Amino acid sequence: MARGLYFGTKSSAKYSKGSWISKSAALTSALLVAEVILVALIIYFVPYTKIDWDAYMSQVDGFLGGERDYSNLKGDTGPLVYPAGFLYVYSAIKFLTGGEVLPAQILFGILYIANLGIVFLIYLSIDVLPWWAFLLLCLSKRIHSIFMLRLFNDCVAMAMLHAAMLLLLYQKWHSALIIFSAAVSVKMNVLLFAPPLLLLMLKALSVKGILSGLLSAALVQVVLGLPFLLSYPKVYISRAFNLGRVFIHFWSVNFKFVPEEIFISKELASALLVIHLTLLLIFAHHKWCKYEGGLFNLLRSRVPNAIKKLIHIQQFLYCESIIHILRKEHIVAVMFVGNFIGIICARSLHYQFYSWYFFSLPFLLWKTPFPTIIRHLNCLCRLLLFAGVEFCWNVYPSTSFSSLFLLFLHLAILWGLWISPTEQPFTEKESYSSG
Repeated sequence: MARGLYFGTKSSAKYSKGSWISKSAALTSALLVAEVILVALIIYFVPYTKIDWDAYMSQVDGFLGGERDYSNLKGDTGPLVYPAGFLYVYSAIKFLTGGEVLPAQILFGILYIANLGIVFLIYLSIDVLPWWAFLLLCLSKRIHSIFMLRLFNDCVAMAMLHAAMLLLLYQKWHSALIIFSAAVSVKMNVLLFAPPLLLLMLKALSVKGILSGLLSAALVQVVLGLPFLLSYPKVYISRAFNLGRVFIHFWSVNFKFVPEEIFISKELASALLVIHLTLLLIFAHHKWCKYEGGLFNLLRSRVPNAIKKLIHIQQFLYCESIIHILRKEHIVAVMFVGNFIGIICARSLHYQFYSWYFFSLPFLLWKTPFPTIIRHLNCLCRLLLFAGVEFCWNVYPSTSFSSLFLLFLHLAILWGLWISPTEQPFTEKESYSSG
């Protein structure tokens, strides 16, 4: 059912699902037109901020010049630390723009509109927000800056991730996994979505579907990295897929309240990793796999059957790739919440990292049934949380207060997600079986 007009509660008969769809479609269309105008105004009137663009172009020049040793691909902000997909994307951007900032800004403006359109389609598919709340997806000053005034690769990676999610909603698993892997090759933050995505694959796909999907994703990485894997494989893998990088304390938006010597310590990194994995396991067992009897029951029912099919090769070859149709809201919930858990546990969040989860914030907030004395204050609570998060990301430079406040807001949202009702994972025609 669609949400209420004003407060995000269940709508009355007056506001049917058809009414929600028509109002939401009309508003999102108007917002896209308004955003096109706003993007043009930002590019024309707001000065561009030089941060990583020159470094990106220097790294691309080295690649186009024939350099295949990743240790020699450098810019004025340091060595290249992204997988090979980054180089292909920014080589294409350089070809289209000549390396000039203004045409690149126009290109990123188009990317922003395309990404926003994809996000709108995701939300229109799941009917979680009240129709007016689509406006929130256009209200971030920081996100507009990240796209049009910074030209970060985070923008490209997240646009691709959202495209992959949209394909998942329509059961296009292999296409989604290929685009997901391509997004990882642009920036590895997309890997935060990998654990929830793997769980969804386990719920929806047969062993044949899982293995073929993973093989497709792996093949993307091999093909994109082939020039470097054939030349300097160890250097490429160690540089492009370095999960142990330590970010500068000054630029961190979260955990700024932690003293620098603790912030850069391996102990903090290890503790946050343990918390991250623990939270994922807890949510997977008690929330995402609730209707299957928990995570371990799901594994017990699927793994033995998968082994049998692998042993009997004929069964493996002729089994269907998709064995269950997952509800769209369940797919979005598992993906967005799984990523949000990773955001909370990230040791350092730079300003451009806001793009990693901003577009999921309205969904996360409207999944939270915050208890209040007056029911209608739920909506106000959500809006205040949204405004608080946006405030923290616009404090520059970040302070101990802003980072501590951001952590508090994140934990409040996570608690709301924990106490929220668990959505039915399968479509009405599906019931869970070991498959």
